[in-house]
Amino acid sequence: MGTVLLVSAVLAGGAVIVGLVRVGRHEARAERARLAEQARVAARRSLDAVWAMDDREFEEYVAELCRRDGCTDVQRVGGKGDLGADVTGRLPDGRKLVIQCKRFARHRSVGSRDLQTFNGTARSEHGADAPVFVASCVFTKPARSFAAKHRLALIDVDLLGFWNSGTPLPKLLDLDIGRSGNNRRLRPDD
Repeated sequence: MGTVLLVSAVLAGGAVIVGLVRVGRHEARAERARLAEQARVAARRSLDAVWAMDDREFEEYVAELCRRDGCTDVQRVGGKGDLGADVTGRLPDGRKLVIQCKRFARHRSVGSRDLQTFNGTARSEHGADAPVFVASCVFTKPARSFAAKHRLALIDVDLLGFWNSGTPLPKLLDLDIGRSGNNRRLRPDD
């Protein structure tokens, strides 16, 4: 009888421990999700100055972020007749970087037409190894699908916030835009 009680006590204790571990995992997942959302909101808030910039200032801002992240030969080349290249340079690994910048209001979005135009010139006219489209707003779903199909890197307002907050450009370029949706699940330390 004593052995049965001992076995029952051990099993009950084990069940309690398993239950606590499950609750702990759930709480940890919820906390990670809360922190990720908090980081996304903070990153977006840090962009208030971006929406006050004019187009040229926005291009200079993007060029400066590239320089900060170790890109070389960075130039702001945007303007009349730029054929979709606002910033050019070389990534730290030597690949040619061509960036199209769109500083739109927060409520706007970039559609696939803008991406189609950029895609038509980034590689053929500018020789881009890494064509990147940076926007101060979001991209439409068709635009994200087009970018995934044609291997264009997209940096939307959320990713721009993380870039502004210190996430290096090469890390952002490694994201799979076709699977990342609107990037709301991204955490700065991913």
